[in-house]
Amino acid sequence: MTNDGFPQRIVCLTEEPTEVLYALGEEGRIVGISGFTVRPPRARQEKPRISAFTSAKLDAILALQPDLAIGFSDMQADIAQALIKAGIEVWISNHRSVPQILAYIRRLGAMVGAAEKAEAYAATLQARLDTVAAAAARLPRRPKVYFEEWDEPSISAIRWVSELIGIAGGDDIFPERARAPLGRDRILADRDEVIRAAPDLIIGSWCGKKFRPEQLAARPGWDAIPAVRDGELHEIKSPFILQPGPAALTDGLDTLHRLITAWAARHAEPCPA
Repeated sequence: MTNDGFPQRIVCLTEEPTEVLYALGEEGRIVGISGFTVRPPRARQEKPRISAFTSAKLDAILALQPDLAIGFSDMQADIAQALIKAGIEVWISNHRSVPQILAYIRRLGAMVGAAEKAEAYAATLQARLDTVAAAAARLPRRPKVYFEEWDEPSISAIRWVSELIGIAGGDDIFPERARAPLGRDRILADRDEVIRAAPDLIIGSWCGKKFRPEQLAARPGWDAIPAVRDGELHEIKSPFILQPGPAALTDGLDTLHRLITAWAARHAEPCPA
């Protein structure tokens, strides 16, 4: 790749910049990726893995001679600090909402000289969101949804997941928690809050491990929850929904909408005779 004045050797410390750069046809700029990257699948074959989420192989990163490292959130502050001290330029984004994910795509595209491609890509994703929202508006009923992203302690949905639940046709039972900036603010100190909220649908996405519906259903008093009583306990794999990038707006949203639509069909009011 010729030097066009934009970053030429990018290290991606999380999956979403990798997925975006591949989608924009700018993957040639990537020299290292997160070990948690699964999208696109070929990235794992083409790029060396140099970090986890809260730790990184500093020597391996420096050996790649990056001119930019891209990460996400306060959780990667220590990695960012080490790279900055080593003289590497670092961009740590902190996008938490659906509009912010779209803005992130546009900013990242502009940073690599692909602003027009990024704008077109963001517009395609927005159109997909609009299509799903229009379909959701036609559902006969909207379920109350509890989304759990970790089990011990129980942590409820982050902001973009809460918003996607709404777009897909459901209502997050803890929308106020979803707006909190830090994960610790979404910890349920009292699981009885879920019992009192009586969700119709429970979706587990235990970040990095398999969702165990039988363990969730066995929690004291949870047999009274409509979702538990009706067997409405479902999983969305965390790479599809807990990365603040294209995956959440595509596969994540589609899975949410499929689960909610199926619930609405099973619980539609019968037609009068």
